[in-house]
Amino acid sequence: MDSSRVAVIFYSLGTLDLLGAFESKTTAAERESWRKWLWEQQTHGIYGTGFKPGPYMTPEGQSSESSEYDAPHLIMTYTALLSLAILRDDFSQLDRAGILAFLRACQNDDGSFSALPRGGESDLRTAYCAFVISSLLDDWSGMNVDSAITYIRSCISYEGGFGQAPFGEALGGTTYCALAALCLTPSTPSSPRESRLTPAERTRTIRWLSQNQTPSGGFRGRTNKAADACYCFWCGAALNILGAGDLVDRNALATFMSQCQFKFGGIAKAPSERADPYHTYLSLAALALLPPSDADSSWDLPKLDPLWNASEATASWARAHIPAH
Repeated sequence: MDSSRVAVIFYSLGTLDLLGAFESKTTAAERESWRKWLWEQQTHGIYGTGFKPGPYMTPEGQSSESSEYDAPHLIMTYTALLSLAILRDDFSQLDRAGILAFLRACQNDDGSFSALPRGGESDLRTAYCAFVISSLLDDWSGMNVDSAITYIRSCISYEGGFGQAPFGEALGGTTYCALAALCLTPSTPSSPRESRLTPAERTRTIRWLSQNQTPSGGFRGRTNKAADACYCFWCGAALNILGAGDLVDRNALATFMSQCQFKFGGIAKAPSERADPYHTYLSLAALALLPPSDADSSWDLPKLDPLWNASEATASWARAHIPAH
């Protein structure tokens, strides 16, 4: 997992954040060491500034500024910023101008974003990360917004959801990424926020998302697939963004989640599977956003910001400390 280490850290820290256990389960010394390690992954170079997945790419004694193989990564930059917000960092070390330059280096001619300045994944997941980073900075000068919105709209599927890329099969995760990105972006003269989805597109997307909740209570990510705990967030949060969260059977969702708990801790993708940080965090995020109505207080979780995918307390800290002003 070295190539995704910062993302795994985000899911782990985010889980503690949503459980309200961050202060009680970690020490001040641990939190300081984690902040220090994350800042060591901020890399500066010819493509701007961002965060890399970890230290494994840079040989000892070599400056990351001169390395083609140590460029910042878009998804790791998104998860590093939110991790530092969970750790309540003051962001005094953040190179904001460098991050904007990095975003510009990642945007492609068709409006999409690559994970790395010279390639890597290029789909709605990386586009979403670019949108969240711009929103965290409260500065949209690092991208061509109209071109990015055009790319997102090109991924709409006939089913009603959004594919990972144009002409792709509708997926729950990338549908969330598309809808959240379209809501995060301020209106432009050529793209008012309220016109980015037509009424017919919105209705079709709501229908497709709501039909993805299976009789088990969980959500599937693609038509005719099995339910998966992570899609309870991706599809449930997408419905919430569209103002249709009331269509989710929340009690059935909670029942499915309880069945996905692993006997040694954590939450798995499905009953009888092994737990991992990714599915544990997203399961809790789904429950924080769509809590069951008939559960006791042990199910209470902090409120979630559905667009940034972070607790409201962490989102509030980020909003106060990350923008340049």
